[in-house]
Amino acid sequence: MKKQWIRLLAISLTTTPAWMILQPLKADDRVQDGFQISESDWPWWRGPKRDGVASGSQILPTKWSKDENIVWKTPIEGRGYGSVIAVGDKIIFETSNETTGSQSVIALNRVSGDPIWTTTVHATGGMRKNSKSTSASSTPACDGKRIYVNFANSDSVFLTCLDLTGKQLWQKEISKYVEHQGYGSSPAIYQSLVIVNADNKGGGAIVALDRENGQEVWRRQRPIKPNYPSPIVLRAAGRDQLFMTGCDLVTSLDPMTGATLWEAPGATTECVTSTVTDGVRIFTSGGYPKNHISAVRADGSSKLDWETKDRVYVPSLLFREGYLYGVLDAGVAACWRADTGEEVWKSRLGGTFSASPTLVGETIYATNETGETFIFRASPKAFELIAKN
Repeated sequence: MKKQWIRLLAISLTTTPAWMILQPLKADDRVQDGFQISESDWPWWRGPKRDGVASGSQILPTKWSKDENIVWKTPIEGRGYGSVIAVGDKIIFETSNETTGSQSVIALNRVSGDPIWTTTVHATGGMRKNSKSTSASSTPACDGKRIYVNFANSDSVFLTCLDLTGKQLWQKEISKYVEHQGYGSSPAIYQSLVIVNADNKGGGAIVALDRENGQEVWRRQRPIKPNYPSPIVLRAAGRDQLFMTGCDLVTSLDPMTGATLWEAPGATTECVTSTVTDGVRIFTSGGYPKNHISAVRADGSSKLDWETKDRVYVPSLLFREGYLYGVLDAGVAACWRADTGEEVWKSRLGGTFSASPTLVGETIYATNETGETFIFRASPKAFELIAKN
């Protein structure tokens, strides 16, 4: 069985512990309320604000190798395409055994990389179709007390809740699931709720459950189309909005009730990326059947400010100081004006990309499908490659 490797990079020439490379969660940054998360945690998909932006006060290495700036390296059985999260002393992620069909959650010690526990959530029944997919392609979410994980298994999507020792507390079937490419949507935490999307070509749903006991709070049926994004709660146009793109729609829901705030034709049928915002617009991207990036007003008017034909299908975008940054699936880094969509620069990196980039201060870290990480400046002046590892 294949092994994947989890690596943690050291901070060079400082006394800061290695785990402090992760973004602090500040109270005034939270969309979510009702629980406590340490300032050194990265608790769910794309970080505390779900925008891929890490604290700019950190000092991160820009070069590493087998002999430099690697704190630990741990072999992991199985395959998984989700991201890791970091909560307290733990790094937590999903993995799958594609021989047996099992799907598991693993916790490692954040500082040493030593295994703490492994919980098998499903012993058989894992689902995978596309060669780039796995049976463990979602990212867990943690509210500081409980861990929430999504898996597509035996023709259904399930949400499972574990405690921090790996003990299963409850499990709920979200929706029946007809597989097309694979499942990779991650759960979102908002106030007392955990929210799960199960778009699929058999007709899925987006569902909110009480994160303590798993009781269903609201449910919205979705179009009968394949689609893959995670539900994302962002503060835009002065209010918290739950955004979904794909199924040829851009949809905004009230995250507490599931009521439609606004909805408009847009995006494309199949989306993977997560929406980002500048506070006025939301930026969507997708790759089938229409390659696009678009800017849609988030005030309910549904006004389309601009649209390009760039293919940013799987890696999510970043926003910084009036500009969008992204990595096209084909391996091209790009910068656009957020207000007009005007292309500022493009530069070929190399390889193909599925992972979403992370922004730290004015530095972007982007890793391609062969494990090369490109580090470049988030500046509209020009493309500036800092390092490649």
